[in-house]
Amino acid sequence: MVNVYVITGPTASGKTKVAIELAKKLGGEIVSCDSMQIYKKMDIGSAKPTEDELNEVKHHLIGVIEPTENFTVAKYQSMALDAIDDIVSRGKIPIVAGGTGLYLNALLFDMDFAARPDNSKRRNELEAMTGETLYEYLKEIDMEATNRIHKNNTKKVIRAIEAAELGNKVKPLNDCKDRCGLYNFKLYALNWDREKLYERINTRVDKLIELGLVEEVRNLFKEGLNCENISMKGIGYKEIIEHIEGGLTLEEAVYLIKRNTRRFAKRQITWFKRYEDMTWIDVDEPMSANDIVEKIL
Repeated sequence: MVNVYVITGPTASGKTKVAIELAKKLGGEIVSCDSMQIYKKMDIGSAKPTEDELNEVKHHLIGVIEPTENFTVAKYQSMALDAIDDIVSRGKIPIVAGGTGLYLNALLFDMDFAARPDNSKRRNELEAMTGETLYEYLKEIDMEATNRIHKNNTKKVIRAIEAAELGNKVKPLNDCKDRCGLYNFKLYALNWDREKLYERINTRVDKLIELGLVEEVRNLFKEGLNCENISMKGIGYKEIIEHIEGGLTLEEAVYLIKRNTRRFAKRQITWFKRYEDMTWIDVDEPMSANDIVEKIL
């Protein structure tokens, strides 16, 4: 059975650099597992790999979808498995890299659930969250659902979260189970001290602003996109839209991006801790991407 390496973890944990070093070491190619980096023209806010990084090893599913398209998990599943099949057919090693949990679920599990099993423990966890937290979480895992469910309708929000986590909203792909069964997915998550991770997130947001995030959003507006497009509802974009439209100062928008990204990272960690086969790699500042690869290998 062919190994497929998965490098995941919270945002700003260094997944891209580690995946590149691992690909160089193994003779591999990278398949993105990021719900924002898949869009064209959304380079800064999604923190896409740089041109130099993209040139180091071949990447798949980076900047391949128009931001006007309502991209689905089912489409990602099909495209990602096609990319993995292609990489293997050429004698290369697939390396999946990214932090979108629902996309990773689509590769690891059969997403066609005929019935929803009772999970009272998870329901209790969700019911203990605030309405705002629930709605923000639903945005991350099923943006489409937030377009039809009001944020104050907590019961429907919780049901939508449960459906998204189980995969009930995804149209089944007939060959998914057979294709996934061809591969041995080896799961690795990068684990930072929480305060250090938050510092990295804050630093990254500052860098995105310096690189021109505000101008990127303005250019997307000029091309006809607006706050109704799913692609523009991602963290970083929605706050800058509020700034451009006059609802927030830039300082307020930056504060919200940092806060919302930290909250997102916390939810990612919670999500990935539910994978029984996940190997957590402890990371600290002095370690290089190559050091982390050596730990993985």
